[in-house]
Amino acid sequence: MSNHHTSLNSSQDQQNVFFVSVYSVVFIFGLILNLTALVIFLRNCKSRSHTTVYMIHLAFVDILLVCTLPVRIYYHWGLKVLNQQLCDFTGLIMLSNMYGSIFLLTSISFDRCIAVCFPLSSRIREGRKKAWCVCLGIWILTVGTSLPIYFRNIPDSNNTNTNNNTCFGKFPRYATQTAPLISTLIVGFGIPLTVMILSSWGLVRAISKSTAVQTSDLIDSGRIKRMIITNLAIFLFCFLPYHVMLVLLYAYKHSQPRLSSLLTAYRYSLMVACMNAMLDPLAYYFTTETFQRKMDVGAVRKIWQMNSHSSDGNNRSRAPLTT
Repeated sequence: MSNHHTSLNSSQDQQNVFFVSVYSVVFIFGLILNLTALVIFLRNCKSRSHTTVYMIHLAFVDILLVCTLPVRIYYHWGLKVLNQQLCDFTGLIMLSNMYGSIFLLTSISFDRCIAVCFPLSSRIREGRKKAWCVCLGIWILTVGTSLPIYFRNIPDSNNTNTNNNTCFGKFPRYATQTAPLISTLIVGFGIPLTVMILSSWGLVRAISKSTAVQTSDLIDSGRIKRMIITNLAIFLFCFLPYHVMLVLLYAYKHSQPRLSSLLTAYRYSLMVACMNAMLDPLAYYFTTETFQRKMDVGAVRKIWQMNSHSSDGNNRSRAPLTT
């Protein structure tokens, strides 16, 4: 029994070291990259596109998320007992901003898709100007759904269950209840993932079929396709494991032999989801900045219009305008 207990403690210590290392890297680089991107976008307000509005809000969301990570680093370091209410509050901020990030990433993907597929539609152009309204709705949705959960958990947080073995080590009871889990899987992940996949497919298809893109030296279609695929891959890599673990915890929450290993896997999946805050600037901000520097929007618009006027009206060519 003594050897088994020692082995468990050693395994737990290794896990804590790993969590501290990864969360520290995500915090440092996530904060630096998002602050840098935020400064760049705010300083270049004259050339700000509709997509940039989403990116500014995405940077704010990611900054709020990474600002909760020092509490997790402190917890896994095991320096001192943490108040359970503080753990619940920072955990809720992390989750609400994680879903805010999901919704904003989905909005960016959809905005790019309609901009590429319908570049001359005045209705689409007017609709894209409402980007700030979409961002406001996302903030209201994420904050509005998070606050009731926090206030509902306040009585539990004032109990004597405040030792270092709880805090972020607790079983996610609310998230694995039937109604919240179904709404999370459908609204929080399923619908955004579907929109991301369809938007990515629409972008790749439009670029592949566009004669203007294929014959123009102004646009690197290969680079655009790689960016689209990379963005979708990062989205799946970061958020799919977490939601799969929620389903598994729901299915086996009454199975004590499996629960311990599932909780460990759940904590790793949450850590992977947090990595999105560090990967967002790399995948969106800087690749987009490079893409914009290499593309003359006015020239592309003229190419598209010439190509469109020379066609029979049934086979339209499309090129990205503002992404």
